[in-house]
Amino acid sequence: MLVPVHNMEGEVVSERELPDAVFGVEPNEDLMHQALVRQLANARLGTHSTKTRAEVRGGGRKPWKQKGLGRARHGSTRSPIWRHGGVTFGPKPRSYGQDLNKKMRRAAVRSALSVKARDGRITLVEGLSPESPRTRELAQAFGRLNLGDNVLVAVDRADRNLELASRNLEGVKVIRAGYLNIRDLLKHERLLMTVEALEAVEVWLDPDRSRAVEAQA
Repeated sequence: MLVPVHNMEGEVVSERELPDAVFGVEPNEDLMHQALVRQLANARLGTHSTKTRAEVRGGGRKPWKQKGLGRARHGSTRSPIWRHGGVTFGPKPRSYGQDLNKKMRRAAVRSALSVKARDGRITLVEGLSPESPRTRELAQAFGRLNLGDNVLVAVDRADRNLELASRNLEGVKVIRAGYLNIRDLLKHERLLMTVEALEAVEVWLDPDRSRAVEAQA
């Protein structure tokens, strides 16, 4: 699939082929869902906690004698049926983490990228390196590229000016190409990639190229 490459002025300067091994696979919606659920679950802290009747302070003395008062019998004011008592089967700190092997995680990202490519929601750009951290200049460049207001920007290396300039743009997130993930790809409407980031993604996600790189390591 040929995709035009733009400069920061919005002009088409060349074309680039998106490899089918990364951007042309048949989307696996079940796998994408599984990867998304896993990522959201792993982001949960799991620090919620309630106290059982053994952990609530007080309640060591029997509130009244067992017989003779006409009241229901009780042995502690911290019983779960009492106000301010302990909680029965309440939440305790736990891990919500889920496992998903590397092959499946990469396949999910390939599926999401293929959906983006199929729908024409991938824009390639060269020279995405603002000279200053001014948000206005970056917003004007995005306007010339017709990106809309919900954009994931993939770059090959950290760029301080780009990160600062994009910080005040709501709906825009800058991410390193190696950290592309299913949540950000599904959350953002468009994907803006530098040519260098595209090369990094190809090396990372193309099965043949990634195996060759791992073999050399």
